[in-house]
Amino acid sequence: MRICVVFNPAAKGDKARRFRQHLADLGPDCVLKPTGCAGDGQRLASEAVEDGFETVVAAGGDGTVNEVLNGIAGVPGSLARTRLGILPLGTANVVARELRLPLDWRRAWRLILEDSEQRVDLVRARFDRAGQPVCRHFVQVAGAGLDGRATELVDWQWKKKVSYFAYIAAGLRALREPQCPITVETDTGSIVGELVLMGNGRLYGGPFSLFPAANLRDGLLDLRVFAKANLSLAATMALGLCTGRVGRVGGSTDLRVATARLSAPNRVPLQLDGEFVGELPAEFQVEARGLRVLSRLPPSAA
Repeated sequence: MRICVVFNPAAKGDKARRFRQHLADLGPDCVLKPTGCAGDGQRLASEAVEDGFETVVAAGGDGTVNEVLNGIAGVPGSLARTRLGILPLGTANVVARELRLPLDWRRAWRLILEDSEQRVDLVRARFDRAGQPVCRHFVQVAGAGLDGRATELVDWQWKKKVSYFAYIAAGLRALREPQCPITVETDTGSIVGELVLMGNGRLYGGPFSLFPAANLRDGLLDLRVFAKANLSLAATMALGLCTGRVGRVGGSTDLRVATARLSAPNRVPLQLDGEFVGELPAEFQVEARGLRVLSRLPPSAA
């Protein structure tokens, strides 16, 4: 099995430091491709696919996973022949948690070598960035409105020092701004709200189950549409995160759909897998079982 590992050598934190110290332990059949700048992971993953690697591993956080995922998906036909592996070195590691991966990179590496493959749903998003149409994929979560704006405002240097508190600070800044109504259109009708959160899996922001009914292999995307994005909702969400009951936060209309379109009269930021990517309008479509991934999910009956 030919394995390529895409890794940011400038990544900070104890997990990344320990990983760098033990790169030689990965073995002779592994090729390491270090990134040089933001967005480099996507290019390197595409190169790995074109070079014939059967498994491309994202060594990093959710942002790195998303870059590598899009690098694989960007090569025509590659999703059918290339598997995604993950070595969780980030802060939240939401995708790794959803896939039931060990958060210790050594144990995660052993799982990759065991070749435990599953197929999970992949979501394709089409949206605008700087006035240009863009197509990207995500596997876990997306958000438009307050959530997207907070991600856009996060100070990434501070995030490396204070972890989740950087998101809280960014969210409070975003709350001071006017919230724009977002129209959500699906096959069953339309609804308007100021905050839209979308889950392909259950988890959001770490080990927090915001979409308790979501399933990575049901061909559907779970949406929570909140009528108002204000301080009251933020406080309720924060309390839910602290108590582990964020999935029970009320005040939302919940939908399960295969496709959705989001639009707004003014600029509304969009995040995919915890990374700011652009703004609305955006269209989402689930590609059922579209991603081959090395995980600890139990085998599916379907």
